[in-house]
Amino acid sequence: MQIRAFHGVNLSGWLTLDSWVTPELFADSGALDEPTLMASVGRHRYQELVERHREGFMSQSDFTQIASRGFNAVRLPIPWYAFGQQGPEPGPYVGCVTHVDNAFDWAEEVGLGVLPVLAVSPGAPSEASSLVRNQGDFKAYREDLLNVIAALTKRYATRIGFLGIEVADDPVAQTRRGFTVTDGVPLHLLRNYYRDAYDTVRTIAGGDALVVLPDAGRPEAWRSFMAQDAYRNVWLDCHLFHHTDHVDASGPSAVRGLVDKSRAYLDKARRSGLPTMVGKWSASLPYADAMMTPEGQIALARVYVSEQLTAFARCPGWFFQTWKTSGRLVGWDARVALATFERRMLT
Repeated sequence: MQIRAFHGVNLSGWLTLDSWVTPELFADSGALDEPTLMASVGRHRYQELVERHREGFMSQSDFTQIASRGFNAVRLPIPWYAFGQQGPEPGPYVGCVTHVDNAFDWAEEVGLGVLPVLAVSPGAPSEASSLVRNQGDFKAYREDLLNVIAALTKRYATRIGFLGIEVADDPVAQTRRGFTVTDGVPLHLLRNYYRDAYDTVRTIAGGDALVVLPDAGRPEAWRSFMAQDAYRNVWLDCHLFHHTDHVDASGPSAVRGLVDKSRAYLDKARRSGLPTMVGKWSASLPYADAMMTPEGQIALARVYVSEQLTAFARCPGWFFQTWKTSGRLVGWDARVALATFERRMLT
């Protein structure tokens, strides 16, 4: 039974490859994503790089540190090919289910919950979608995704640390603007997939496991969706980044404006009637004041994070993006961005 909100970190760039998290993996190839990396260095070399990376990037000590900082959960992106040659559609990419097993072992040892996330983004022109066969047509690969959700749920539903499952990562919903329609997956297809994913999880795991639905950048589109009594433990997930936002000011006034955007976004999402969590957020600001000292910039970022945490107080969970980067990126690496925060502020 959930006693308190889940406050945690993402484990991005571990089981899924992200060039911004570990640029050294991509440096020699000139690639920026996993498919291009494999095409550049060849299948054998690619597999060597991936295996070495997964073995070394995260360890049991990371989970111990996460728990010691006051976090109580991790959000774990898992590629759709996690089961490797066991399917669906075995391909050249390297499976990672034994690493997911390790994540659960390490998390449970220190009392962390684990929220697995199927790291596929329907409708998004990104490396995440390009890893999936027939990626141009969501209807052509949705059954594969449901099969993976079923397999992950069956494998982990009885684990103490299993919180539930998030059925996609960063989908992009189609939007009508005047007489044109943007790229993305049609909302009715995404809704149908969410319903089927819910049924899949419930059939295997019963009613207690969370089923988390990304809002696809459309917080207003889910009013009364799956909020009826027939559905249990369904959460809506919002991703709140402001590092690319346009701001008309700098300093504390700009911070207040950015946090107000977060509050307004969450208010829209809550009209769905679903509990609303923040699956990804960072401490990265959209501007740098050349007149501000490094100490001043650190202080401003601290104000920004503090205000964001206050804005998330009503959320049943939030997850900072991300726990670690090889370059210790300021604003994105929790070990740096949240280092000055007392444990009680993160719990």
